[in-house]
Amino acid sequence: MALDAQEQRVADAVAERRDEIVALLCDLVAHDTITHVAGAPPRQERALQEHIAGRLASRGAAIDLWEPAPEETAGTPLLDDVGIEFTGRPQLVARFGGAAGGRDLVLCGHLDVVDPAPRAEWTGDPFQARVVDGRVIGRGACDMKGGVASMIVASEVLVDLGVGLAGDVLVATVTEEESTGAGGLALARRIRADGAIVPEPSSLVAWTACRGSLLPSITVPGRAGHAGHPPEPWQQGGAVNAVEKAAIILNALPELRDRWSRHRHPLLASPGVVPTRVSGGQWIVSYPASCQLDLHVQFLPAQAGEDGYGAALKAEIADWLDAVAATDPWLAAHPPQLSWLAGPVPPAEVSPDHPLVTSLRGAAIDLGQPGEIGGLDNWHDGATLIVEAGIPAVCYGPGPAGESHAVDEAVSIDDLVSCAQGIAVAALRFCGVRDPR
Repeated sequence: MALDAQEQRVADAVAERRDEIVALLCDLVAHDTITHVAGAPPRQERALQEHIAGRLASRGAAIDLWEPAPEETAGTPLLDDVGIEFTGRPQLVARFGGAAGGRDLVLCGHLDVVDPAPRAEWTGDPFQARVVDGRVIGRGACDMKGGVASMIVASEVLVDLGVGLAGDVLVATVTEEESTGAGGLALARRIRADGAIVPEPSSLVAWTACRGSLLPSITVPGRAGHAGHPPEPWQQGGAVNAVEKAAIILNALPELRDRWSRHRHPLLASPGVVPTRVSGGQWIVSYPASCQLDLHVQFLPAQAGEDGYGAALKAEIADWLDAVAATDPWLAAHPPQLSWLAGPVPPAEVSPDHPLVTSLRGAAIDLGQPGEIGGLDNWHDGATLIVEAGIPAVCYGPGPAGESHAVDEAVSIDDLVSCAQGIAVAALRFCGVRDPR
């Protein structure tokens, strides 16, 4: 199938706005939107959201700009069942209404970025985007303000050309993706739609699946004592080194990885577990009385369970820890304590036969792009839309994921244009076009 006349007109119009896409991206990068951490004041999130809202409102979009109340993000494992404050960090939905009868499509991107540290290693100001050799360099250029620029211009071209879509197009920009995922959660509880495209950097591959993650924390008990004296047997009150006992658990992780390696997915890596932090001891000449192990667990959609967040997998990890502790007399008598850190994220997937996927892939192929399907071994806001709102979501965006969070982060201008074309044509096919009669 080739592009029809209207699709070709849309693709050509996007290409003509190449410089406009670059200018918009540079404007987005210029706003400091380093992701929020608890207790920190807002940065320039409100100014940027208001700027985008004004731009889209000038083309007729209905604007919903709001600061979610804590209860809007409460009651989910994503935030440990406790909502958060959004003061100074509003979320935005700009709706371009269709003629009715078609599918509604969300274009969703996050505006927050990670801290550009170490800034001394950048070749320029991270928040002053520059164009070098056909690429835009700046913090967030690839992850994912580039994708946001592409989706905004794609929506504007459809409006400016007077393309009458049968369904609505919702342009949504959120915050908190790099920290808690709370912005995407607030969005999922605010809207309804038939599909969503999230233009995270995927090298223009349609990511239809992603892994989720859990954050177990294990506190391993020991018994304090003077490190300069050989310990008595622990049964007689002697000291016990909690760090050495924690090593028993660390040494058992390969067995858990091997067990999980039997879980397969055509687009994703097998489940995994990575020790990310070890903290123990209270004084340099004392036997450590406790040691904390923090782990990062990645898991597949098939392991999500009924709650979507891996409840059954959490029980499996607890059983594994009990079995490991049973192999050591001290740990068997003094079991490690398992807790769960805030910030788990759900895995998700969309069938490759879903109309959203076929529309996007077909558009990409007809535009001369590979039209490949892939998966993200990490997580994205689209998974929250799937799990929390039942909105099928696919990632498709400019640039490689490897540029994310890097010093001198950059995105190809060609990719920006190609992404905007893919989104615009996919919107035509997914939403449908108004009957001219």
